[in-house]
Amino acid sequence: MKELTKAEEQIMQALWRLKKAYLKEIVAALPEPRPAYTTVSTVIRVLVKKGFIAFETFGKSNRYHPAISKADYSKATLKGLFQRFFNGSPTMFTSFFTQNENLSLEDLTEMREIIEAQIQQKQENDQ
Repeated sequence: MKELTKAEEQIMQALWRLKKAYLKEIVAALPEPRPAYTTVSTVIRVLVKKGFIAFETFGKSNRYHPAISKADYSKATLKGLFQRFFNGSPTMFTSFFTQNENLSLEDLTEMREIIEAQIQQKQENDQ
């Protein structure tokens, strides 16, 4: 899956929130300072070519919607990040993240509970 530029990702974030929208609605959903209408239109055309956005035509207007879910994009992006920076190792990522972020005891405890729940679920599935 191709990666998005910062401008493309900003537009996708707005469209994922809106689900379906016309160009003027997408522009209105972007944070200030908003890019020009023509700039957003150009980026949307690029996203259509890349396969991230699809559209339906109503008269002379197009209504856009995501062609890929935010979850699928996030998963593919994180997988690429793991490969490039952590040799595909979630353990290396976890070690880096927990040592280099200022995590509170509450954050670490919550993360441990999530991991323990996944361990228990996998153990139950293996039985």
